[in-house]
Amino acid sequence: MKNYLKRILLLTSVLLCIFDAGVLAEQRLQVPLAYAPDAGKTLTRSPGKVRVDLETKEVTGRLADGVEYNFWTFGGTVPGPIIRIVEGDEVEFHLNNHPSSKMPHNIDLHAVTGPGGGAAASLTAPGHTSTFSFKALSAGLYVYHCATAPVGMHIANGMYGLILVEPEGGLPPVDREFYVVQSDFYTKGKYGQEGLQPFSMEKAIDEHADYVVFNGSVGAMVGDNAVRAKVGETVRLFIGNGGPNLVSSFHVIGEIFDTVYTEGGILPNQKNVQSTLIPAGGSAIVEFKVEVPGTLILVDHSIFRAFNKGAIAMIKVEGEDNSTVYSGKQADTIYLPEGGAIQEVLVASEESLTPMSHQERLSRGQRLYEQNCAACHQMEGQGIVGVFPPLASSDYLMEDLERAIGIVINGLEGEIIVNGERYNNIMPSQRLNDSDIANVIGYISNAWGNESRLYSAPEVATIRASLKSH
Repeated sequence: MKNYLKRILLLTSVLLCIFDAGVLAEQRLQVPLAYAPDAGKTLTRSPGKVRVDLETKEVTGRLADGVEYNFWTFGGTVPGPIIRIVEGDEVEFHLNNHPSSKMPHNIDLHAVTGPGGGAAASLTAPGHTSTFSFKALSAGLYVYHCATAPVGMHIANGMYGLILVEPEGGLPPVDREFYVVQSDFYTKGKYGQEGLQPFSMEKAIDEHADYVVFNGSVGAMVGDNAVRAKVGETVRLFIGNGGPNLVSSFHVIGEIFDTVYTEGGILPNQKNVQSTLIPAGGSAIVEFKVEVPGTLILVDHSIFRAFNKGAIAMIKVEGEDNSTVYSGKQADTIYLPEGGAIQEVLVASEESLTPMSHQERLSRGQRLYEQNCAACHQMEGQGIVGVFPPLASSDYLMEDLERAIGIVINGLEGEIIVNGERYNNIMPSQRLNDSDIANVIGYISNAWGNESRLYSAPEVATIRASLKSH
């Protein structure tokens, strides 16, 4: 009888433990993570007990076309996922360092009130998990980053993201929300130099960034990767600046920010803003309504960072035209100021000594085109009517490719006729080596309806010598 009672008591105790664990599990809501440019879902729930699980992982990935980098990440991506919680939440945070990592990592959440923003409690060796808890005391958009020594190196390698502490009831509703983080990278090689590029501590200390990008790599949010919206919709951008060094002059070409929540605060404190400053380790929320169709270009308006270091992203807007808001070109007349001369664009480029296949040459030519030519002639070679001639299905280009090579070498000034349209502009000469000229002309002459053979570097050298002799 005594043994029977003991068994009943033991079973009751086990059942109570299971019940208590179940109750605790129900009380601790798992927080879903969203990865850029997805901003996740607006939260309208009341504050409660929640759990966040985040993994640190070291991965090799694309920094630019042909350029790889050993990223240190939260969640396997740069930036790390956006974490959305509610003001007043009691958060149990689990930081898991993947067993393949070579380094210990931790996390400093700027939303945390406590030593190191959680860094002191979360130093985690490879293959281990650290757990700490905090209460979300203040609503706002906050950066998180690794704070393991050397702190700058961990951040520079990609360890940052945003945590949004929403006010109870959520932010005012909008149609679209996107998550964008700017950051700067420092590599041993120059911008665009191919291969696996190691981190340069010297450049990082001197703040000489080779790349300034949105969402972790050049082109991460352009072309097919661009986000989309429709005319008449309101768009909200959660923008962070992971740094580690540069302040962002954030601007959307073709839009005015209706509302700006400066420095990641929750108060909409400015309206009708053209550009907003976002400090390294800071954030901002911007909102605007899209009125006309087209492609909106997101840039750091420290403009060489955009067009020469990669800080460009896109929002493609679809819908009906509104000529009252924006007409497009209505007239085109000739304006010929005095003077003018062909200038040179200096492009750092080293002669490649490694033989490349046909496809590798076309890929190299495409990268050169996107870096040096697309700003004028556009990504699909369509040009800009009356301003920059098209290269796609271009009669002028295809009737004499040696002339086109000469234009790349020496530039061009004066009137030309392309596909029956007159163009009178100046193209600067490009300081590319013979191999790169052969590759970029090869790409252009085999893209967008064009079809021709590829010229070789020695052939370009012969054309260059011939031009010098005239």
